[in-house]
Amino acid sequence: MADIVIMGAGLGGAIMAYEMKDEMRREDKLTVVTKDPIYHFVPSNPWVPVGWRSREALEVDLAPAFAKRGVGFKASPVTKLSPKENTLETEDGSTLRYDYLVIATGPELAFDEIEGLGPDGFTSSICHIDHAEKAAAKFEAFCKNPGPIVIGAAQGASCFGPGYEFAFILETELRRRKIRDRVPMTFVTAEPYVGHLGLDGVGDTKGLLESEIASATSSG
Repeated sequence: MADIVIMGAGLGGAIMAYEMKDEMRREDKLTVVTKDPIYHFVPSNPWVPVGWRSREALEVDLAPAFAKRGVGFKASPVTKLSPKENTLETEDGSTLRYDYLVIATGPELAFDEIEGLGPDGFTSSICHIDHAEKAAAKFEAFCKNPGPIVIGAAQGASCFGPGYEFAFILETELRRRKIRDRVPMTFVTAEPYVGHLGLDGVGDTKGLLESEIASATSSG
């Protein structure tokens, strides 16, 4: 018998729990430890600011969901990890022993690295559902008095894809509201070229884009 602990229950940790449950032996024990008892489907965050999804549509109560699969669950932040003892401690005073530990805590948002960046500064964010809800309120106010808008991702971003996705979502919603002509849009990225997505060396994305641009230029 093995005690398996997954630390974190976001997109990576929750999926890992289901995958692990299918692969582990019947006698093995699986426990998920996370600070938030509610799961939020992060990939749908870009839809929240424009009203295409509500917070409730993206939430899952983890305790009953994991219980149905026979997965143990503890909603308390981890305060100490002791690899030599194969234990971790949580904020509620509990100690969990493990034979195998999967760390799936996700990225650490670092808005403070750039002055003024983030929802508490001068930009909006879709990195977390709380941020997306704040962005929704700002977007509604923006639509009453539209003007130039800048979309993108800063250097060090863990994922550049949502920036592109949100640009197209915004384009669509502004057209639906019939105010696209009043909103000059600028896309900003720290990538070495558009479409890089932080996946250097995966396919010939740059070559494909250059080919498409050349084709569009010659035909237009």
